[in-house]
Amino acid sequence: MNTPVFTVSEMSYTYPDGLLGLQEIDFTVMPGENVVILGVNGSGKSTLLKLLDGLYFPSAGKINAFGEPLTERRLQDDEYAFAFRRRVGFLFQDPDVQLFSPTVWQEVAFSPLQMGLPKKEVEERANEALSALAIEKLRDRVPYQLSEGEKKKVALASLLALDPEVWLLDEPTANLDPRTQDWVIEFLLSLTDKGKTLIVAIHELEVAEVIAGQAYILGEDHRLAAQGRPKEILRDEELLLRANLLHRHRHFHAELEHRHPHRH
Repeated sequence: MNTPVFTVSEMSYTYPDGLLGLQEIDFTVMPGENVVILGVNGSGKSTLLKLLDGLYFPSAGKINAFGEPLTERRLQDDEYAFAFRRRVGFLFQDPDVQLFSPTVWQEVAFSPLQMGLPKKEVEERANEALSALAIEKLRDRVPYQLSEGEKKKVALASLLALDPEVWLLDEPTANLDPRTQDWVIEFLLSLTDKGKTLIVAIHELEVAEVIAGQAYILGEDHRLAAQGRPKEILRDEELLLRANLLHRHRHFHAELEHRHPHRH
């Protein structure tokens, strides 16, 4: 039987200032699953991904990663931390948070270098990642001077060069033009075809329905409001209204007012 990638049990998180981030979360992600976490801004989607990446740690409850506890103490062990970071990659919502190297090529090569791979293999991985994302022409550019879409592709290339088993992606299609958004969706689907595990925080219902095999909805109370197959969940209008992912759109015909659901 496959060991779950993540098992989250009765997990809650409170920020240092006392603000509630997540409350009593339970779920399991199996290898090769493609999961979306849906919710409005402030519901806790980004916080959940950071907890799964070991950037934050639960205030209550626990997280197991690959069958072992994911704790601050465990990540202080270099051997454990190395193995975990090799298997799990994180894409931040804002690529400016993630990109820091002087050139795109150095950015893409950074993670394989940190993993201690031979120089030749690092070069091969970096060049293959640039080619896969069709950004070879950006190789010598400074990342912060790129467009939003180009930055997102560089951040994805840096993960591709690492080639983790698990991809944690925070709003990967946010603030992108339609063509780049479509490209990112196809890229995510290609990762699924390769057997990668994807956990994607997103608020765009149409995108979620295309990329996901399993969906979880975080309510505004920071609890899990629902889970299941996207085609079922995303057709439950009352659920989406309660989660504020759908609102009543008003319009008028002559003197009559009509209201119908409108997706965010």
